Amino acid sequence: MTDSEKLFNSGVLTEEKPGAVKPPKDLWESKKQGLVVVECPQRIPCNPCNTSCPTKAIKPFADINDTPEIDYEKCTGCALCVAVCPGLACFVVDLTFSPDKALFKLPYEMLPVPAKGDTVDCLGRTGEVVAKGTVEAVVEPKKDRTNVVHVSAPKEFADKIRAIRVVK
Repeated sequence: MTDSEKLFNSGVLTEEKPGAVKPPKDLWESKKQGLVVVECPQRIPCNPCNTSCPTKAIKPFADINDTPEIDYEKCTGCALCVAVCPGLACFVVDLTFSPDKALFKLPYEMLPVPAKGDTVDCLGRTGEVVAKGTVEAVVEPKKDRTNVVHVSAPKEFADKIRAIRVVK
């Protein structure tokens, strides 16, 4: 089975592909506030990430069905795209947060909403726990009940963490 067939059959992204590409490593490791990672590899009619981006880092779509392309030089890590993405496919990873931890800005639409200082499970693409994280902030940029939770976790999981689970 090809990786494209695995994605289609399971919904789990197994490799980089158009619409799901990591930022350039040198820029990612040096840019304060982080860079957006968009994992939206299938052509669907959607573009809120582009229309919400204040710096136009997410390039305009020629066709509403295009997969997102990012100009990482323009990205400020503001996470507005994280809050508006209906597919929860956008998140920001700041590799400059501390020497050993990255800051993940992740969408969160569940209850209970975590609070600053809470310990949470950091989850991989299939829902498996890959690390523990600490909630650094919870913001609601669009005031629409989509929170963006800022979680610090070990840097080595930057390619793995995609969601959180509140542990109460």
